[in-house]
Formats: sequence, structure tokens, C-alpha cells
Amino acid sequence: MTMNLNLPLPLLYVLFVWSLVWNGIALWYAAKNNQRNWFVVLLVLHTAGILEIIYLFFFAKKKLKLRDLQFWKK
Repeated sequence: MTMNLNLPLPLLYVLFVWSLVWNGIALWYAAKNNQRNWFVVLLVLHTAGILEIIYLFFFAKKKLKLRDLQFWKK
């Protein structure tokens, strides 16, 4: 069974970068906070940033806040 989504290539690039950025941030936080189980789950599952965002804002020991993402205002 194959699945043909017929998505435009630029949209796939944007989705890839979006997922890569959120995955990198979430993995960094999980490793820094010694949350090994979360690190493994985030490393294995690829959810286009959804699980990563949920982890960062709700389950991380040091929860990420929106103002933390505003690096240009620091």
C-alpha cells in the first residue's frame, strides 16, 4: 500500500526544516535536563514537531516559555 500525497516540493522543505528545528531544541532540553526517556522517545519518533512542542512547553523539567524563543530581544 503506497500513499501519494502530491505535496509541492517547497512545502516539504519547509516541513523538514520545521521538524528539524523543533527536534533539535527538544533533544537539547531533554539531554540537558537528564530526561533520558524523553530523549529516546524524541529521537525515535518523528512527529513533525508536534511531540517536541508538547514536551518543551508541558513536560520538560525547565519548561520553555515563548519569551525564551525571542532571542532577538535579549
